Amino acid sequence: MNVYTFFVTIAIAFLVTVLLSPILIPFLRRLKFGQSIREEGPKSHQKKSGTPTMGGVMIIASISITSLIVIMKVQQGIGYEIGLLLLVLLGFGLLGFLDDFIKVVMKRNLGLTSKQKLLGQIIISIIFYLVLRNQSFSTAISIPGTDISFDLGWFYAIFIIFMLVGSSNAVNLTDGLDGLLAGTAAIAFGAFAILSWYSNSNLVITLFCLAAVGALLGFLVFNAHPAKVFMGDTGSLALGGVIAGVAILLKMEILLVIIGGIFVIETLSVIIQVISFKTTGKRVFLMSPLHHHYELKGWSEWKVVTTFWAVGFLFAILGIYIEVMTT
Repeated sequence: MNVYTFFVTIAIAFLVTVLLSPILIPFLRRLKFGQSIREEGPKSHQKKSGTPTMGGVMIIASISITSLIVIMKVQQGIGYEIGLLLLVLLGFGLLGFLDDFIKVVMKRNLGLTSKQKLLGQIIISIIFYLVLRNQSFSTAISIPGTDISFDLGWFYAIFIIFMLVGSSNAVNLTDGLDGLLAGTAAIAFGAFAILSWYSNSNLVITLFCLAAVGALLGFLVFNAHPAKVFMGDTGSLALGGVIAGVAILLKMEILLVIIGGIFVIETLSVIIQVISFKTTGKRVFLMSPLHHHYELKGWSEWKVVTTFWAVGFLFAILGIYIEVMTT
């Protein structure tokens, strides 16, 4: 498979998103699907109230359409791998859509309850695991940068559920500034596309990741500051789940922690903040997740976003380096 196909995949996904956006954004605005801004959030965000949300529908549609078209063009059938990735993308995306719908239409700012959301994520993750088990998928995991690996056996099921649910929620926490998640997710998917082709020669996953890169770059055209549309939980829950799915299928489970370093840091900032406040009554950060801390320190939104993109890029390079140097 030549490089031309890879660039075509990115280009198709980019164009699908860019062409869908001028149609969907006014439609969302007419339906009054505008984002409600949390009162406890940064005051500068209040002016974003009413910006159309649920833009993740465009990302999901673009990734699904592009990956199916390109993969069916280059090989016979789609196989279980793309089926699983679409299951997570669409399943987690549906949960996010319901969450957004409840927030913006039913005017319940918290959306789905945490228990409802978690139950849905676990059910989808269990289906994911059962399909893998039916394919006699390896239950061993490897430590990046070493020759160490160990078989988790039955515990691998719990590990997969934790990965899919944890990654989905971690990525969701990162979606708080214009273009922040779209950029960092595009970088992470790009890294896995490189590793998929270099280390595994897995064409299906490579093309899927490249479709995600193209879709996210297309979304950035409308989501970069000042954003004309937000992806909402529709996009963030889906992207978080499916990037974990990619890591699992590539047998690079632990590497996700490095390539998705930004998502890990954002999540840790929330955990640290909660633990500190509950145990000492004091806050470590001015506000969590971490990107809000820097906003309140006086950084412009664009400075925070580009800095996080740069750090995400460094994490991606580190992940690629570790994997390439040990294969």
